[in-house]
Amino acid sequence: MSFRHVEHSLLERITRIDACLKAGTPINCTKIGEEFGVDRKTVVRDINYMRERLARPIEFDPVSNSYRYTRSVGPLPSMRVGEGEVFALLVARKALEQYRGTPFHHQLAVSFTKLSASLREHVTFAPTEEIESVSFKNVGMGRSDLQVFTTLNRGVKEEFEVTFAYRKPGREKAELRRVRPYHLASRENLWYLVGFDVKRGELRTFALPRMSRVKLTANRFVRPADFSPESFFAGALGAFGGGRLFHIVIRFKARAAADRLRERAWHESQVIRDLPDGLAEMSLTLGALEEIERWVLSWGADVEVVEPVELRERVKKAAAALTQLYP
Repeated sequence: MSFRHVEHSLLERITRIDACLKAGTPINCTKIGEEFGVDRKTVVRDINYMRERLARPIEFDPVSNSYRYTRSVGPLPSMRVGEGEVFALLVARKALEQYRGTPFHHQLAVSFTKLSASLREHVTFAPTEEIESVSFKNVGMGRSDLQVFTTLNRGVKEEFEVTFAYRKPGREKAELRRVRPYHLASRENLWYLVGFDVKRGELRTFALPRMSRVKLTANRFVRPADFSPESFFAGALGAFGGGRLFHIVIRFKARAAADRLRERAWHESQVIRDLPDGLAEMSLTLGALEEIERWVLSWGADVEVVEPVELRERVKKAAAALTQLYP
């Protein structure tokens, strides 16, 4: 007997139950239900499914108040997957390449290999030609040192302070920083550390490629209960926010640019207003102007900053510098 188009969550639960029964681990239907986000009755139905449809020798043992296998069993019956599942798996393999050069690539590749190997003998559809039409490309993938990432990750998880030398862009020398690491985030293809800078007494964002001599200290700290990565990055277009919030309005003065604007979600706070002749105006709220300035300049003369004045002046100054560079 084999699974045919059974939902993935059921397969995962059955695999978990089977592993527990083989190991002799008591089955707690309530706990397994909580693990997979379902109620106790669903897990009981899963066990009945295994007994009736998959012919697994399961019985309830009143002494241990749990389920058990009455005899040794082999692996679960083979799993057949359909066209959609195989295509999703192959697309995932393609998408994995965008993580090459990051600390997660190796573990993702190992996990994918294990998953695909378990399906190798049971796949009923192989869209070789179709998958060649799918590709992924990220420009400017960040460079991350695995040892740096591992040290910082341990500091985040175990709440140890870290020290490192940090060189800002354009600076000749690096500065020694002592930081309480709160969170690691991948933003716009680059890894960042969010942490409390002990000397400066405030939260800062640090790009991992700019770090060197990263060390874990023996000093422990307690991450504030009210710290939230979502709240911290709420005012950031990419990775950097700020204390002051700016209400930004940008007008797209070319129809082609307005069309490209509507094709993506740029920020959680964005509001796009349609203008006559297919043009558009976008408003959003950000905590810093550096990233939005670079973003505006990337559109060239197709966009105009309406407000705030500070952003208009920054773009104007950059445009003047470009004029000098290209007389």
